[in-house]
Amino acid sequence: MKSGNGGDVAAAPGGPPPSLDWKFSQVFGERTAGEEVQEVDIISAIEFDKSGDHLATGDRGGRVVLFERTDKKEHGGNRKDLEKTDYSISRHPEFRYKTEFQSHEPEFDYLKSLEIEEKINKIRWCQTANGALFLLSTNDKTIKYWKVQEKKIKKVADFSMEPSKATGNGNVASSCFTSTPKPQLANGGYIDKSYTSLSNDLLFPRGGIASLRLPVVVTCNETNLVARCRRVYAHAHDYHINSISNNSDGETFISADDLRINLWNLDISNQSFNIVDVKPANMEDLTEVITSAEFHPTHCHTLAYSSSKGSVRLIDLRQSALCDKHSKLFVEQEAPGSRSFFTEIIASISDIKFGKDGRYILSRDYMTLKLWDINMDSGPVSTFQVHEYLRPRLCDLYENDSIFDKFECCLSGDGQRVATGSYSNLFRVFGRHPGTTEATTLEASKNPMRRQVQTPSRPSRSLSSITHAVRRGGESPGVEANGNSFDFTTKLLHLAWHPTENSIACAAANSLYMYYA
Repeated sequence: MKSGNGGDVAAAPGGPPPSLDWKFSQVFGERTAGEEVQEVDIISAIEFDKSGDHLATGDRGGRVVLFERTDKKEHGGNRKDLEKTDYSISRHPEFRYKTEFQSHEPEFDYLKSLEIEEKINKIRWCQTANGALFLLSTNDKTIKYWKVQEKKIKKVADFSMEPSKATGNGNVASSCFTSTPKPQLANGGYIDKSYTSLSNDLLFPRGGIASLRLPVVVTCNETNLVARCRRVYAHAHDYHINSISNNSDGETFISADDLRINLWNLDISNQSFNIVDVKPANMEDLTEVITSAEFHPTHCHTLAYSSSKGSVRLIDLRQSALCDKHSKLFVEQEAPGSRSFFTEIIASISDIKFGKDGRYILSRDYMTLKLWDINMDSGPVSTFQVHEYLRPRLCDLYENDSIFDKFECCLSGDGQRVATGSYSNLFRVFGRHPGTTEATTLEASKNPMRRQVQTPSRPSRSLSSITHAVRRGGESPGVEANGNSFDFTTKLLHLAWHPTENSIACAAANSLYMYYA
């Protein structure tokens, strides 16, 4: 198999791939010791595009920051082409800051007397066109469609004040290139101060100017990145939007809140179709809400959504206009005698992701990661224990609201591994191949192995007669049973796996950390 640095990793024939050796790659926005983090700077969304050449982050201040890959450009070709030659390539993906823009502003709903935060809940990349980047971003109520592209700078040139440089009537006389930055206009143009006010530096020739020439606007070779909002999709959700997801047809997308899922066309912002509605006639009868929704990666008529009761529903848009009836239901049967006050709370799924081939769905609840085969609805094919050590402290977690934290999950591009975040800025990577013991704990810092939890040689496993699920990553002796070594105020909620390589980007407060293997 191929490793994250482009080399070959030997694996036993027919056996599980070897565990990955994760290393620190980059950090953006690293804070110094004791530095206080501003609330608006905390990262709230991370997303790679399909090529893996661009990465977007959103924060609680409503900003979207874009990063672009640099190691491909430096070597003048894409990675696959370079692997076929003897040309030496970078050992891991490297990114640099590209641009940022203000996506959302704080608003106030006067009808409901509610403040609408500017916090970015989700970001999704759309198909590129003509060298421009397109992406969707959403806060609690409003989705926006952004276009980011390089535009050539326009300048005003050929002034009457410089007759010595004039070449003919109305021709461009001044150079487009400037040695110092100029004030930027709203339309992306620049203007020179020396032309807007009289100064001692401008000397009129003796006898005056023979003829006046109108200044002209010229396009320079210099470029700057411009982000423009193309569409605003608003007023379609009564409750907070928790998910947006692009369809593989490249034309439509869905948005989901607690009770409804709407289907949009990218080109139509004033109309959407309600395809799922779980709101009961009497709100007192409400027993579960929608927590996450995602389109199938290749089948444009299939999507999945999760609920607060720990179930994942697969629906087929071909069956009916309003998809209140699911085509498949994935839920793990509750073990007899295990029910408690916290059972439903910790069963609530906070995130779901399809694998690249669409065969598997990964779901994250408070305690575990579960991997579901869409062809087998009897139970998860694998269960990965993430927070089992916290079970004795559920009362404390309920009191401080930590039990309601929503952790995201992700799968590797090859589908062989899954990852999710935890407390103390830790995240865990599990191998999903049958027979593997890979269960790595890493810290979002420059030394990811500093708080490495030693996993036992034989992780805990149990075969359920109902689900036939494999449980991995159980509690090891290296972890304190009471969880005292973990800080519940620092949590790693958001992370993303590079689509083609073993590289993970994760957010720790306002810092973006990147790792490779």
